[in-house]
Amino acid sequence: MTQTSWTPPDSSAAGATLETFILEGMFKVPGATGAFTSLLNQIGLAAKLIANRVRRAGLADVLGWTGDTNVQGESVQKLDVISNDTFIAVLRRRGHCMGIASEELDDAVLFPHATGGYLVTVDPLDGSSNIDVDISIGTIFGILRADSRPITTASFLKPGREFSAAGYVIYGSSTVLVMTTGEGVHGFTWDPGAGEFFLSHENIRCPQKGNLYSVNEGNASRWTPGVRAWNEHVKSVDVADGRPYSQRYVGSLVADAHRTLLKGGIFAYPADTKSPEGKLRLLYEAGPMAFIFEAAGGSASTGTGRVLDVVPQTLHSRCPLIIGSRSDVATFERFSRG
Repeated sequence: MTQTSWTPPDSSAAGATLETFILEGMFKVPGATGAFTSLLNQIGLAAKLIANRVRRAGLADVLGWTGDTNVQGESVQKLDVISNDTFIAVLRRRGHCMGIASEELDDAVLFPHATGGYLVTVDPLDGSSNIDVDISIGTIFGILRADSRPITTASFLKPGREFSAAGYVIYGSSTVLVMTTGEGVHGFTWDPGAGEFFLSHENIRCPQKGNLYSVNEGNASRWTPGVRAWNEHVKSVDVADGRPYSQRYVGSLVADAHRTLLKGGIFAYPADTKSPEGKLRLLYEAGPMAFIFEAAGGSASTGTGRVLDVVPQTLHSRCPLIIGSRSDVATFERFSRG
């Protein structure tokens, strides 16, 4: 029997290291092989290595553009390449990961000799256009079961509800790794002195309603009438409903999502006339974030339906993403649907 999920210890584990927390969870899963546990710890190691490079980027000549563009048509930053290579190098070592699909690569990287039974989807460095100006950036990941052999591109094309785990790392004023297996969302802060992630945000719950909204209003001319009506709604005055909301927009998904997860409110990247299918990648950004928010009691919508029910057609399928407090996402859907 392979391990598919774990639950946190019965009592508070605040201050536990990431490795200890995951290990204690594994002991509660009958028949656990340790492959899933090891894979989560490998992701933690990759996050540490990337955090270290991010922290000294200005001193190590790794700032700036490589001169290339990725499959998305976006400029590739030097740290994009470093982060992508780090994930591949770390996850191929123990044989628990059978393949990686990355936002930076046209095709998945497969490990034919691996036997661990898991696949990883990853945006190695989200928000990389903000690197040179010291705005918070991050890593987003998801873990899928490898249900069939041989592993092919089709093995990755599953709806987000089939993730075994998902999480993100935010490289900000501190480095925080947020992770869930679908049963509880937990945050771990990296202590550079000790070289460990310690549990700092136990059982994160997204507030049911907030007073913040996060959206790129520079796209307003391309929005549907419903989205424009929602935007005016959150800015209009209604003391009883807690409006107007305050706007907070960083432009780095990890940063905006992290704030929304902890403080409530809504983050919206809706479809528009320029990106009718949505802008964010389903496997690397929208799907993992949706999995996290639902596990924390929040909501994740395309504007008309559940993100976790959307099936990717390709490795780089895109999707609208509206995440946040249940009440606020429901209000967006009401306006979006007309």
